[in-house]
Amino acid sequence: MKKIQSLIAGTVLATMMASAQAGTLVINSDQADPAPKKAFEEIVTKFKAENPDVEVKYNLYDKEGYKTAIRNWLATSPPDLVFWYAGNRMKTFVERGLLEDVSDIWDEEKLHDVMPTAKPAMTIDDKQWGVPYTYYQWGVYYRKDIFEQYGIAEPKTWDEFLAASATLKANDIAPVSIGTKYLWTAAGWFDYINMRTNGLKFHIDLMDGKIPYTDDRVRKTFENWKQMVEPGYYLENHSSYSWQEAQPFMYNGKAAMYLIGNFITPNFPAELDGKMGFFQFPIIDPAVDVAEDAPMDTIHIPAKASNKEDARKFLRFMARAENQTLVNKALLQIPPHKDAKAPDNYFLNKGVKMLNEADGTAQFYDRDTNPNMAKEGMKGFQEFMVKPERLDAILKRLEKVRQRTFK
Repeated sequence: MKKIQSLIAGTVLATMMASAQAGTLVINSDQADPAPKKAFEEIVTKFKAENPDVEVKYNLYDKEGYKTAIRNWLATSPPDLVFWYAGNRMKTFVERGLLEDVSDIWDEEKLHDVMPTAKPAMTIDDKQWGVPYTYYQWGVYYRKDIFEQYGIAEPKTWDEFLAASATLKANDIAPVSIGTKYLWTAAGWFDYINMRTNGLKFHIDLMDGKIPYTDDRVRKTFENWKQMVEPGYYLENHSSYSWQEAQPFMYNGKAAMYLIGNFITPNFPAELDGKMGFFQFPIIDPAVDVAEDAPMDTIHIPAKASNKEDARKFLRFMARAENQTLVNKALLQIPPHKDAKAPDNYFLNKGVKMLNEADGTAQFYDRDTNPNMAKEGMKGFQEFMVKPERLDAILKRLEKVRQRTFK
């Protein structure tokens, strides 16, 4: 009898614990920079007001640590929602069975119709695996006042870009600020020079492991890149700076340009209002299609999540036009929902126009290719920017990685 009573008591306790857990939604996020942090605090507060029965535990992590930790969470004891990225970054987890199919949300909320540009990046095997909340342009942010001081016009072509860099360098200004301590910023330069040299299809085929890194066309990309590296047009000691630590050089006038995503714009100091500009990465070969990097940030339900019901509520909530408007207003980025409004902002207006006119978009090197290839590729890019004479050895090494990775 005591055994039966204990069993009943244990079952009741387990049910109560499960019920309590079901009312807690655990979200892990990498949106720790000031603007996104504030935006998602607002979003979580709004979600809780609409769902007072759901307790939300919102955990913030820095981006670099997050990239490593998420692999462990998803495989062991995941939260109910994770912030992540579209493209190959998402695909890697989908193929390992670590993310939940959320096609039902796409069907019920008619996201196929209201997020048509985002659908391809979120679809694998005709199923959708998350909800995007923002995407943004990449391009060159620059000091308009410094350009004016030295009579430099916005460069449209590669030759004009090199000439502008030469003028700045001659006047003791670093033409380009960059911090490559965390490697991925170097990948932005590879993406753009490769897409401008060889086109989007070639670039994506390379990302998919279909083209050797020792191919002459890849070498041509690096030869073009050398025209920036060898004259010393990048910030000195860039490998010792993070992307954030490299920003002040542009703000204090010691550097003039920065190739980066639009997420940098909320960081611009107030005293530089009206002095910051933006232009499209210059054309290298006019015969090549014009593609842009336009990474998409996303939210997913881990396959092993314990509270998928409330997680689905949050994804539906984040898919709504007014919430995408709210988040992107703070981020100064572009909402994937076509009925949401992008902020009326100088940089975004330029970005939206540029992306609308593009022949196609890529997600970004470390989102478009296999994670192992991305890790070694970005190491190689940074090494090339410091020691361009090692190009042959770098390409041979990357080719070995490609062969191992894409068997």
